[in-house]
Amino acid sequence: KIDGVSVLERWRRDGKTTPVLILTARGAWSDKVSGFDAGADDYLTKPFHTEELLARLRALLRRSAGVASATLSCGGLRLDPRAARATVNGEPLRLTSLEYRLLHYMMMHQGRVISRTELVEHLYDQDFDRDSNTIEVFIGRVRKKVGADRIETVRGLGYRLTPLPGESEAA
Repeated sequence: KIDGVSVLERWRRDGKTTPVLILTARGAWSDKVSGFDAGADDYLTKPFHTEELLARLRALLRRSAGVASATLSCGGLRLDPRAARATVNGEPLRLTSLEYRLLHYMMMHQGRVISRTELVEHLYDQDFDRDSNTIEVFIGRVRKKVGADRIETVRGLGYRLTPLPGESEAA
């Protein structure tokens, strides 16, 4: 029988950089030190509040994407994942749940071309009809709300979120 810390040590030796949060009943300081030394990014002992787990996961995802701040920004576009709110130049955006998730994902990966397939995998269950044009519809809706020029179509590859010309990356 192999324990999680041993698996994590093997992953790190093999070069895997996936963020890891250890959830365990083992709360002794020595167990925590072993977990961090094995390559864990965070450590949470049971029992825990769901809200704390979700906050730690959000922080891990931000850091793994190279983002330290809780609020994401792309020029005048701002997104606060804690409050699930987005604004453009201070004006609140009214987004559906899927539009919000699409925008959040794009802001976590701004400046990078995101394929249609990657968006489908992030937004939908595995049994989703991948030939549907739903992603294009949502991209169109979000473009209207954030400014069409913020979301660039890269023909044959996908979409890229960037600040408008004249705006700084993280204004």
